[in-house]
Amino acid sequence: MNKLLCMLELQQTLNDATNGRGWEKGTTKNGKTINWRRCITMESAEMIDSFGWKHWKSIAQATDYDNLQIEIVDVWHFVMSLVLEFTYNSGAESIEELATRIFQTPEYQKLISDTPLPFGADDLLMIKIENVMRLSLIPLSPEMIGALIEEFFDLTYLGALNETQLYRLYVGKNILNQFRQDHGYKEGHYIKMWNGAEDNAVMKNAWEANPDMTPEGLYEALKAAYPAV
Repeated sequence: MNKLLCMLELQQTLNDATNGRGWEKGTTKNGKTINWRRCITMESAEMIDSFGWKHWKSIAQATDYDNLQIEIVDVWHFVMSLVLEFTYNSGAESIEELATRIFQTPEYQKLISDTPLPFGADDLLMIKIENVMRLSLIPLSPEMIGALIEEFFDLTYLGALNETQLYRLYVGKNILNQFRQDHGYKEGHYIKMWNGAEDNAVMKNAWEANPDMTPEGLYEALKAAYPAV
């Protein structure tokens, strides 16, 4: 459960830093409305573009499984944010209690594996992605939140991410998001393509090249690789 609790706490910290404390009430420190459900929907739509699903264009396009996994982690940021917001406003439980409850779900338990998971069939993956999108658009309720969590972890399982891989990619993306904020992402002058590679890919490659690197070390590696302006 430590990995899950750590991810929830990191997301809380990132949201506090990016949006300001009290973001759970639905607005940022700058007065901008927050809509996590729309974030989930739009990021899930981007995930579908990892597949060669278009029958009229690039029909031989191979599935980009590396990008699929990165997009799953992107959606995870927003799923956690929605769950944290809902939990805060309902006053139901602490983050620790929330982590315990999610950890005990059968869908999360399937991710606890010492061996890599195989990818599911593309059509099953897309069904799960569309289910996540569908659930993010229905009225908010405890039932909707529970179903969204279940479908998301089913998607994570089919996307060949076990708990450790989800954790490592999430921590990597969390550090990248911090790096983006520190380098002008919100102001609009951040550079996303680094010498022909997207920053997501640079982060993933750096993490894989040095699995024992600390989050602080990853931040420094990103800093060293960031193109000079």
